[in-house]
Amino acid sequence: MARYLFFFSCCFMLLTSCEDRQSSTEKNTAKPVEEVKSKDSAAENKTTEKDISESSEKETAISDGPLLVQEELIPFLTEYGKKNPEDKIRIITRFGNIDVELFHDTPLHRANFIFLVKHDYFDKTFFHRVAEGFVVQGGNSDNPSTNKKRHHIGDYLIPSEFEAGHKHVRGAFSAAKYAEQNVSKASSPYEFFIVQSKTGAHHLDNEHTVFGRVIDGMDVVDEISKVKTDQSEWPLQNIYLDVEIID
Repeated sequence: MARYLFFFSCCFMLLTSCEDRQSSTEKNTAKPVEEVKSKDSAAENKTTEKDISESSEKETAISDGPLLVQEELIPFLTEYGKKNPEDKIRIITRFGNIDVELFHDTPLHRANFIFLVKHDYFDKTFFHRVAEGFVVQGGNSDNPSTNKKRHHIGDYLIPSEFEAGHKHVRGAFSAAKYAEQNVSKASSPYEFFIVQSKTGAHHLDNEHTVFGRVIDGMDVVDEISKVKTDQSEWPLQNIYLDVEIID
């Protein structure tokens, strides 16, 4: 009798363990990739006085915004894209570099990203959401300078460009989106994510616009995906990033 009880006990523990792993995976992959609001981080993650002082010179040069408004967005980005044809960028982190090719058949998203790079928006932003086996998300921070830059550039949405047909395969470079009152699935102009999952994240197809792909540095993405995070998937230590245009 004792042997039967031991056998059933082991089976129950095994099944429970499988269910826990399955529910954890489903929770991770099903969570939407929305624009993440800035937050107060843990003590070791707080912005330092040095961070603020280093960005103060740039902040003083920022005038009142916005530079871009929704009503003029499409013609502006269309024209800007023609004059700024660059399509390769490098994301610089302490883990290494991630090189990305931006697609020309998603012209509004490409032009917007190049515009942000040339206006130094990404300087001192973070990879602020890390979900191992799913995505790493960047373009936000809890630095005051990030909100000031957003105010200067503008509060707008980029129309989805699903017609290009790009899918959320591993290495896909895609746009986060606002969650509220967004039936058109328009993109956030500021936050992006990279699909880290080996099998892709195809439940996001036609929910988010893929507008590029990683061409070098997926090993860096994999390293970033392993960092420790809090319950909201915000890394316990800041992962600063900067972005530059490359040939």
